[in-house]
Amino acid sequence: MAFESLSDKLQKVFKNLRGKGRLTEDDVKAALKEVKMALLEADVSFKVVKDFIKSVQERAVGQDVLESLTPGQMVIKIVNEEMVKLMGSETTELKVNSSGMTVIMMMGLQGAGKTTTVAKIAGKLKAKGKRPLLVACDIYRPAAIEQLKVNGEKQQVPVFAMGTSHKPVNIAKAAIEHAAKNDNNVIIIDTAGRLQVDEAMMDELVEIRDNITIDQTILVVDAMTGQDAVNVASVFDEKVGIDGVIITKLDGDTRGGAALSIRAVTGKPVLYVGMGEKLSDLEQFYPDRMASRILGMGDVLSLIEKAEAAVDEQKAKEMSQKLKKAEFDFNDYLEYMGQIKNMGGLSEIMNMIPGMGNQLKGVDMPDEKQLARVEAIIYSMTLKERTNPSILNPSRKHRIARGAGVDISEVNRLVKQFEQARKLMKQLPGMMGGKRGGKMGRMRFPF
Repeated sequence: MAFESLSDKLQKVFKNLRGKGRLTEDDVKAALKEVKMALLEADVSFKVVKDFIKSVQERAVGQDVLESLTPGQMVIKIVNEEMVKLMGSETTELKVNSSGMTVIMMMGLQGAGKTTTVAKIAGKLKAKGKRPLLVACDIYRPAAIEQLKVNGEKQQVPVFAMGTSHKPVNIAKAAIEHAAKNDNNVIIIDTAGRLQVDEAMMDELVEIRDNITIDQTILVVDAMTGQDAVNVASVFDEKVGIDGVIITKLDGDTRGGAALSIRAVTGKPVLYVGMGEKLSDLEQFYPDRMASRILGMGDVLSLIEKAEAAVDEQKAKEMSQKLKKAEFDFNDYLEYMGQIKNMGGLSEIMNMIPGMGNQLKGVDMPDEKQLARVEAIIYSMTLKERTNPSILNPSRKHRIARGAGVDISEVNRLVKQFEQARKLMKQLPGMMGGKRGGKMGRMRFPF
């Protein structure tokens, strides 16, 4: 889970601050020392951490804070504001010309997920009414061109390729001519990466940049590489120039140092973050929402947007009614698990709800790989058992286990998970309540 380690440590610091009725300057300094260690352990740049702590401390030890009725909350508020500022304050959009053609050059090292990200960006632009064309200029990595074609086909976006015998700059030039003839108004160039920065790669990127008109140069970096990602961004900006950064694999990075350092070190905005392998798992980067997630304050707006995109309104209303009447059964559970999966998984959702992240710990919910086994167990139940879970006695469970080809322990685990899910869903009665005015209506959360 993104920022999990950092978030846990910061929440412990803040819990101690809230527990004190009055704060002294020494209390604040001690707390900020712990915040500093947490940020350094999250692989945030030392200089960035030093400047961040200095800014927070200058504001937090003032008379207005220390003598307020809730000094702990005031310090947390300052940390939140400074963290938002650290990551860029304003959300930055990928710039696309309102008329004419836009050429975007995507860059990055091998393994950062650049080619997949190219297709993800194309899907987002297509959804906004643009007509993108993907250009295969990675002529070195085995199967890079084929990977781009497969992803382009999934997004229903055309791919321009000339094989591996032409120079990337000539492929890019030909692609622009092709786009002009075929009414494509956004050209996204997938350039070659290397395992590490080298002069040949930089020279090739500079040659493309200098011979065609590039509107945006976007760097893709891997969150899992921490400070290395920040160093890579600095080198690319110095050698080629970058307009923005996309951070991939943030869902698997428990530290988050790259996301917190890149803007401060390079001065370049983070445009998107990759939160999964699916082509839909690319999220707009909102500094304020990300700071809120890191500090354990949730991210209700992103949750609403995910729900609107993933949840069928009519089915959501029906499920909400069943929950209110305690009629939620195993048929609904299958539907519920499908919706949760579409929204990124239960842990992702719970961490977006203020005060709910910690309640997830210890709750054993099935992941995507387990879902097929869950379905097999539920389909081995009779219609009566599915609609009335309370009748599942030991003999019925043994029969179900035999029918699904699983051990009885898996059936017992599913029944337990079902009861936990029912309890959790009852705590979110408004989440599935339909839309109103473009947002999920009647959102009610347990805080």
